[in-house]
Amino acid sequence: MDDRERKKNSRREFMRAVGGLAAGVALESATTAAAAAEPAAATISTGTRTTVVSMLEAIHKVVGAAPINKGKVRLDLPPLVENGNAVALTVSADSPMTQAEYVKAIHLFSEKNPQPYIATVHLGPRAGRARVATRVRLADTQTVVAICEMSDGSFWSDSVNVVVTLAACLEVL
Repeated sequence: MDDRERKKNSRREFMRAVGGLAAGVALESATTAAAAAEPAAATISTGTRTTVVSMLEAIHKVVGAAPINKGKVRLDLPPLVENGNAVALTVSADSPMTQAEYVKAIHLFSEKNPQPYIATVHLGPRAGRARVATRVRLADTQTVVAICEMSDGSFWSDSVNVVVTLAACLEVL
């Protein structure tokens, strides 16, 4: 075998390996699409014990048995995100922010991140406006939920479905 034949063979082997990898990725995508029909859950690993905590359970820990109303809250998040590593979002709420009526806290949740409870921002009447802007990491295409806790004890929410083309949060915690 001369150098040309060795290079051809190594290229062929490389192309076979790449083809096998592409087939594996396609199979993984099909498996992931089938699993998407199941309720979303995030996995948190604590030493040898792995616990499954869904977004709904995380929300229940914050609001308890209180009803969550739609409205009064606006979650601004792009519907299509190229890179999930730094996704800009803004949460604002309709509130006069007076001593009698104000937003106590804004809670953010994500459906498919390793930890579904993203953040909480505590506010008070002296905040002036009930508005928070930040960046978050998103693991995959999912629903992001913002819940505002009002001074009267009521909870109001908004949610956005986000398509993420390049996922973040890939490591298992």
